[in-house]
Amino acid sequence: MSYPKRTAALVSAAALAGPVLLLAAPAAHATVVDVNYQCKTPIGAKSAVSPIDIKGVKSGSGYTITMSWQKGVSSSPVELGKGAMKPSATIRLGGADSGTLAVSGPANSAAIPANTPIKISDLSGTYTPKRTGKVTFTPATLTIKALGTTTTCTPANNPAPALTLDVTAAGGGSANGNARSPSGSSGSSGQTDGGQLPQTGPEDSTIALGTLGGTVLLAGAAGALWLTRRNQPVRR
Repeated sequence: MSYPKRTAALVSAAALAGPVLLLAAPAAHATVVDVNYQCKTPIGAKSAVSPIDIKGVKSGSGYTITMSWQKGVSSSPVELGKGAMKPSATIRLGGADSGTLAVSGPANSAAIPANTPIKISDLSGTYTPKRTGKVTFTPATLTIKALGTTTTCTPANNPAPALTLDVTAAGGGSANGNARSPSGSSGSSGQTDGGQLPQTGPEDSTIALGTLGGTVLLAGAAGALWLTRRNQPVRR
């Protein structure tokens, strides 16, 4: 291969290195999990299985976490009028983090007939990472308040995580306990830290990998320039 062709090949390979690395960066993994809820109601125990999925969307320095039910759970012996039922839940954090995240949502927008599975509206909360690593989100306790009563539903089947996020702490915190975080274990987001917590994530990974790709590109260009100059005739 001639030197001009070799030079062009080196530059092309270096330029492609950045995009390939960016495509290899995982951001999040979500899956629908079946949760077997055992509910303690004012009229006795009830149970129901509902597929649940949890999604995370980057929002400022944290994530908006949304928990969705695909089937109704529990029921009421009397009709629940519009706005009579208010749901809330907790999500268990795992991996690089621990503790729980509180999520909530609006009251029922339409009346719920008696003895009908109660469809839970989407519940959401804000998660602000304080430690770097992979954080898992698993459905935990569901609470339904209606007509002055409280129904508590807990998973009985030890469900798997419904969401995994790869996050980076803003203050340089890591899973080994070196996180720098403000005092206090919870805030307006409803997040309770179990002595741990994480931040940012996919965007930071993209920036870091993009920088690596740029470094490879510069190295390739420098090599190409050296090869070109090496083969120029010496001027006398």
